[in-house]
Amino acid sequence: MSMPYDRVKLARDNKRPTGLDYIRNLFTDFVEMHGDRYYGDDPAIVGGIARLGENPVTVLAMEKGHTAKERTRRNFGAPHPEGYRKALRLMKQAEKFGRPVICFVDTSGAYCGVGAEERGQGCAIAQNLLELSTLCVPVISIIIGEGGSGGALALALADRVWMLQNAVYSVISPEGCASILWKDSAKAAEAASSLKLTAEDAKSLGIADKILSEKELGKQEFYCRIRMLLARQLQELEEDAELVSKRYDRFRKLGTGEESQ
Repeated sequence: MSMPYDRVKLARDNKRPTGLDYIRNLFTDFVEMHGDRYYGDDPAIVGGIARLGENPVTVLAMEKGHTAKERTRRNFGAPHPEGYRKALRLMKQAEKFGRPVICFVDTSGAYCGVGAEERGQGCAIAQNLLELSTLCVPVISIIIGEGGSGGALALALADRVWMLQNAVYSVISPEGCASILWKDSAKAAEAASSLKLTAEDAKSLGIADKILSEKELGKQEFYCRIRMLLARQLQELEEDAELVSKRYDRFRKLGTGEESQ
């Protein structure tokens, strides 16, 4: 098994499929929606309506881009508050029309620049967590690359949290952790070993429900497998009359030592 920091490098690999790759290959009839109705549109989060098979769903994806130009335009997948508010607007719309929500998470963390803080970054993330905890439609979140801190959690307070085999999920990046603890970001590999950030760690702690194999990653066989898993899981969740209370209990139990359901 590779070392935790090797997983971090794989999660950040520019060749990995991004959120838009998943949208284009898993869904049909995708219609993108823009803007938070307060400030503007954030290209680091893509959202809209699509079909999974014959069923309408709302899809949200953090998008890093592949090329240098695209990554710059997408702010390297680090959302601004308007991105989170756009996501919340679409989630509440999904609730109104009874559509399940599927999220693809891939960010090193929410953007921490002055402008983002001035526009209420922390409040936007907190509002998403509050609303997701009571959203009355099924929510599935898949961590496809990096799951960094509250910036990732804002789209991952879900009924089911899945992680790709080489995805990572952590309260802070290894470099950030090393800079705080040792004042030396070069000790990132050591920090990664202590952060319990791998998919296996997350599953053992009850944070993730399923680890998705990366066999044939990016190929049609891979997307076909994920599509079938999503369809089966959504059918199960839509039949659950205690969906919201179970989601609430699930996250209340994290970190207490109780088994999460």
